[in-house]
Amino acid sequence: MTQRALLLVDIQNDFCAGGALAVAEGDSTVDIANALIEWCKSRGDAVLASQDWHPANHGSFASQHGVAPFSTGKLDGLAQTFWPDHCVQNSDGAALHPLLNQQAIDEVFRKGEDPNIDSYSAFFDNDHRKATALHGWLQQHGIRELIVLGLATDYCVKFSVLDALKLGYVVSVITDGCRGVNIQPQDSTQAFMEMAVEGATLYTLADWQETHA
Repeated sequence: MTQRALLLVDIQNDFCAGGALAVAEGDSTVDIANALIEWCKSRGDAVLASQDWHPANHGSFASQHGVAPFSTGKLDGLAQTFWPDHCVQNSDGAALHPLLNQQAIDEVFRKGEDPNIDSYSAFFDNDHRKATALHGWLQQHGIRELIVLGLATDYCVKFSVLDALKLGYVVSVITDGCRGVNIQPQDSTQAFMEMAVEGATLYTLADWQETHA
């Protein structure tokens, strides 16, 4: 195994067409992901995935508070967007997209299991109270560099990338392998800018393949 890994963020049914929290063109990330999986596997890179995995009573769900989806408030002291119920544990919506090459994924890291706090990042909950197993796995396997793509640009991708940078990883983001919620029209553009400012390098798939032949 090399010192590099591909991290596929939340490419799950509920974030794709027909899902409970469908992201516009979310399905288009799958072909990019599969192309990069093949590229990484041929070079001995690890392939990892994160998976939103909420209990049915998760506090980020608008249904738990009797409010409209996408309204805002507080959850255990933190600012919170309240979402449609999504990625409920063991539901079809929580499953990875059926066209994603799941057989090539070395490890899946679940997040969002604590009903009292949301977890956008694949590394930590939103208040950094608890870590997932991802950082430990990467350290154990000597991985220093991450290629990141997935759903959604302006939430789980952004916060995963920002945490990875803070933890000292070299991070590349494949922009055409990401799609955003875009509650505000510029949210994804702003997210890419934030990631770049903090030290991530942005590529399209074609740019990546050309510069890393």
